[in-house]
Amino acid sequence: MGIFDRHRGTLVPVHADNAKTRDWLVLLEAATIVGQQRDKLRVALTTQERKVVKKRRLFRKSEHFLVIDGYDPRIHALYFCPQLYKNENGSLVPLVGPEIGQLMAQALEGGALEKPPWYEPADSTPKDPVIKAAPSMELDSLVVDAPRPRANKPAPLRAVGVTEKDK
Repeated sequence: MGIFDRHRGTLVPVHADNAKTRDWLVLLEAATIVGQQRDKLRVALTTQERKVVKKRRLFRKSEHFLVIDGYDPRIHALYFCPQLYKNENGSLVPLVGPEIGQLMAQALEGGALEKPPWYEPADSTPKDPVIKAAPSMELDSLVVDAPRPRANKPAPLRAVGVTEKDK
């Protein structure tokens, strides 16, 4: 990496601990689906591969950034998730990226903000995130029942966890 390197994509700031892990990277998109029967969130990207850029500043801590094509803070929210497993016939089977993304989208759907799916070109980046985290959403562990397939409507998820307050 040279001084004059230019990166394709948008630089998204992340914590140094998240930059070094091999967790799943889940990019959720809100307020882009229109129509009557719709979900509030859509999974835009799930991957374990990432390009990390580290910027060093004189007399300051270095900053870490992820390079993500098409990232827009007005509609996207970025999450990191460890490998999840499901129990099938007494054995644990790892979930793949799209399944993990769907579980996260269903669990976070209640926090998604309702807003029109358009914005003015001159609008600045929003002060509030696209998905507001409620205090009950900050969990150390999360147990999610797999959704049962339905014709038109996804099954609701039940989440059970231990919050920082319970410790």
